Amino acid sequence: MNNILVIHGPNLNLLGTREPEVYGAQTLSDINTRLQIVAGEIGVRITAFQSNHEGEIVEAIHKARFQSDASYDAIIINPAAFTHTSVAIRDALAGVGLPFVEVHLSNVHKREAFRHHSYFSDLAVGVVCGLGAYGYEAALRFLTQKSSKLG
Repeated sequence: MNNILVIHGPNLNLLGTREPEVYGAQTLSDINTRLQIVAGEIGVRITAFQSNHEGEIVEAIHKARFQSDASYDAIIINPAAFTHTSVAIRDALAGVGLPFVEVHLSNVHKREAFRHHSYFSDLAVGVVCGLGAYGYEAALRFLTQKSSKLG
């Protein structure tokens, strides 16, 4: 895996100030900076994208596979609230056929019942939840270490 797209869903632009007791004190910029450092260490390229809009996330997923100048090998996605609501994002992920890891900062299974269901988990090659910002790094390392088995 040489090129991985990282998608951050709605409200993640508020990290660091939004419910730090649930989501931690790191900002989205902190997370992306750490991911760039780790990517450099392991020799892969990542591109981070954040949107509060479902359609923009769908478009980013489509481009990840079908845009020749931005072809990606895999996706790391924190769909945030769309985890529990978006058939459109699920269909986009299924449609492009790229391996992806679903990431959640909090342990969704220790939270409200509606957060226990994900539209993505059954399609994902892995799900990381409850590890805070480290979950993104874990997903990145997993994808690069397991790439030969994911193709």
